[in-house]
Amino acid sequence: MKLDMKIGECMTVGVLTLDAAKSIIDAARLLKKSRVGSIIVLEKGKAVGIITERDITYKIVAENKNPKTTKLKSVMSRPLKVIDASKSIHEAALALRSNKVKRLPVVNKKGQLVGVIAEGDLVKVYPGVIDVMSENQDIGPFKRQDHVYTGVCDSCGLFTDELKADGRKLKCSECLEEEEV
Repeated sequence: MKLDMKIGECMTVGVLTLDAAKSIIDAARLLKKSRVGSIIVLEKGKAVGIITERDITYKIVAENKNPKTTKLKSVMSRPLKVIDASKSIHEAALALRSNKVKRLPVVNKKGQLVGVIAEGDLVKVYPGVIDVMSENQDIGPFKRQDHVYTGVCDSCGLFTDELKADGRKLKCSECLEEEEV
């Protein structure tokens, strides 16, 4: 299996950012409006952390903290781990696993934020990469047995261990059945 595609070829381009002095409610509203799962946190224009939906759920809601008064800098995950856009998707998968994160900000050679690479981005371009990203989840490694795959359906986006090739796409049995009708 060839994993030499570069991160810059499959990352989500553009990065949502907020200043560290903003409140959690500001972050939650931006996440909802943008339909993304994370925001890079800036201090004096420099990326210093990341805030995710999970951070908000676990560190604010579950702890009964006020999202209007709690500042991003007190909740964000830091230090910010990043990866260079010129690295391979294999290196990205290993970095996601070793850092135990689902997404990494991507920087160019000058260290400027240019995108975000997430597990989903890697799976979309190369479903087999799930083997190196299995983290601590019970997903299990990507397996190929009689042309049945484990991964994310290219049609509905759901994870399944029963994907089948349909041309150049992998689809779950439900999506394949819908197309036959």
